[in-house]
Amino acid sequence: MKKGIIFAIIVLAVAAISGFAFFQSAEAASDDVIRIATDATWPPFEMVDEESKELTGFDIELVNAIAEVEDLKVEFVNVAFDAVIAGLSQCQYDAGASGISITDERKETMLFSDPYYAVGQIMSINEGVTGLVNKEDFKGKTIGAQTGTTGALMAQEWEEEGLVTYKGYDTIDLAFMDLKNKQINAVLTDNTVAEGYVNSLGGLQTTGELYSSEDLGFAFCKKETDLQAKFNDALKKLKESGKIDELVKKYFAVAE
Repeated sequence: MKKGIIFAIIVLAVAAISGFAFFQSAEAASDDVIRIATDATWPPFEMVDEESKELTGFDIELVNAIAEVEDLKVEFVNVAFDAVIAGLSQCQYDAGASGISITDERKETMLFSDPYYAVGQIMSINEGVTGLVNKEDFKGKTIGAQTGTTGALMAQEWEEEGLVTYKGYDTIDLAFMDLKNKQINAVLTDNTVAEGYVNSLGGLQTTGELYSSEDLGFAFCKKETDLQAKFNDALKKLKESGKIDELVKKYFAVAE
């Protein structure tokens, strides 16, 4: 992960938190444009390129490939992750592409595509810190996670068990900055995202094994059954053509 990309993410975090819309579309907005919510502080899935100022990342490129296969016009709206989830539940957006884990709870309020990638939750800590490997080792520690994510839900469960203190953040970059500045003891997030920030910021490390195994999918407003079918059709074609494998090698070479 390039440091410039992470810097751009941090600079634009306030815009995402406030609900600022960052549009990227080859066509002008119209009724037939599909509005896709994303949180561009979640590398390598979605982020803002420092030089072009455009959205990029695995999810972004995959959605654009899907749009090409299905002849769709798409427009990305950059908002905080909890706003992505809430907006999809209320059908404020047609779809969501934001490294979204498929869960039974989320299925109650939105539709999902077939899975396209798998991740797991992992802890990141400061370099040089020892003795923090297993879940029980974090007893009494403060754990940061991005609000609304599966990492946050897991940390909240641990807090309810009396194990840790959970601290929520609007964007994951803020959690990692607090970790680097030793304001918290660890960050719990997707392993691919963790590796990106650890490699970019320096002075940090991941620790222990994955705490979960989660399938990622594109999410849709409950009304968008036709759009869901088109995404699934395109995902199948892109897998068969080797395009998805190409994107995996491009964006997850470091993490894997």
